[in-house]
Amino acid sequence: MKTERYTRIVTAREPGGIEVIELEDRILPEPEADEVLIRVEAAGVNRPDLMERQGLYPPPPGAPEGFGLEVSGRIAYLGSNVQGLELGDEVVALVAGGGYADLARAHKSCVLRAPKGISLRDAAGLPETTFTVWANVFMRGGLKPGETFLIHGGTSGIGTTAIQMAKAWGAKVYATAGDDIKVARCKDLGADEAFNYRDQPWDQLIRELGGVDVILDMVGGDYVARNLSILRDEGRLVHIAFQKGSRVELDLMRVMMKRLTITGSTLRARSPVEKGAIAQGVYDHVWPWVENGQVRPLISQTFDLEDAELAHGEMERDSHYGKVLLIP
Repeated sequence: MKTERYTRIVTAREPGGIEVIELEDRILPEPEADEVLIRVEAAGVNRPDLMERQGLYPPPPGAPEGFGLEVSGRIAYLGSNVQGLELGDEVVALVAGGGYADLARAHKSCVLRAPKGISLRDAAGLPETTFTVWANVFMRGGLKPGETFLIHGGTSGIGTTAIQMAKAWGAKVYATAGDDIKVARCKDLGADEAFNYRDQPWDQLIRELGGVDVILDMVGGDYVARNLSILRDEGRLVHIAFQKGSRVELDLMRVMMKRLTITGSTLRARSPVEKGAIAQGVYDHVWPWVENGQVRPLISQTFDLEDAELAHGEMERDSHYGKVLLIP
């Protein structure tokens, strides 16, 4: 089965700042039997894209060329081994690269029919965050209903999604954020408590509240010891990034005495089988929350594909609330 494969993709001519971003015309390679092509409605912008542009997060072998890890759109091509999907289906997908484009390649394991109740454009803000939160908070962190959960960066794409998913699961939720307006937004989303990490001793305040059971952290650095100090016995600390550094010192005696678990993961380089298991959990648990209104993607701003450098600039300023999208 042949298909039109002309597309524009966003790349970088060399590692660097937003000025290295380029929009190029390409012909995609013929998709594999386990792949689909998606006519992109919108693509999500994520911090790993910025790291890749800077040369700090190389794509895994075989990943499609160009930036972008999540898209929404309509199926334009089906590989011979793809079942359960039809041409024209409205879908969302986690992609290994090349999402900033008119046409994106995705492995069948990472493609889900778009949930009902939200626009196809807004649905582009779901894959990266819901896959990440499900894999790390629920699968690795084992968050249980009734437990207390802390998310750092509560107004980020991950943060806004994690607050909503944890509340839908029946957990008590705390969050940190960078100013009082963002703190209020975390509470509007359902956080039981939220703290301004610039002005408040969030770790001391959380200890006074009795601590937490699970923490999702993207900061690293000196936050690690502070996180360990507020975890309850049998608590779980899950890392997905390290904005303040990946090398830290910690007190192993505290870990041993409180029987703590420190773990973490990345998503992009996992096998299709692993991503498929995450996708199934998202479909079974998160999609119903989206369709009944308990979880929704919060779209901060949209940019045309030609303005990808402006979207990266918005992310770097850290002024967004929720997701930033690119529109082909």
